[in-house]
Amino acid sequence: MGFDFSKYDNIKQLCKNGALRWTNHIFARLLQRNISMNDIEYAIINGEIIESYPDDYPYPSCLILGKSGNKQYLHVVCGITPRELYLITAYYPDPDEWTEDFKMRKEKK
Repeated sequence: MGFDFSKYDNIKQLCKNGALRWTNHIFARLLQRNISMNDIEYAIINGEIIESYPDDYPYPSCLILGKSGNKQYLHVVCGITPRELYLITAYYPDPDEWTEDFKMRKEKK
């Protein structure tokens, strides 16, 4: 089962409809990193896919770049099914590891 990553509107609609599966892992990371559930939803609805992983198991997944409610850049990783988004992890991107716009990984030296 593939996912057409060019149809980001489908991901946004799943989020708007509350079709989110919150994993234990993401809850632990949200607490650890002081990120709210609202920040995740805001980032998904207003963000963009910067990396896609169509062969991930058990579902294709992607890395979304968005902003939190307080306008900090935020990365969200989610698995995608036709009916739900599986929220896997979220973090504030490290400027030492990402380009200035946080869209591309810097090459390791």
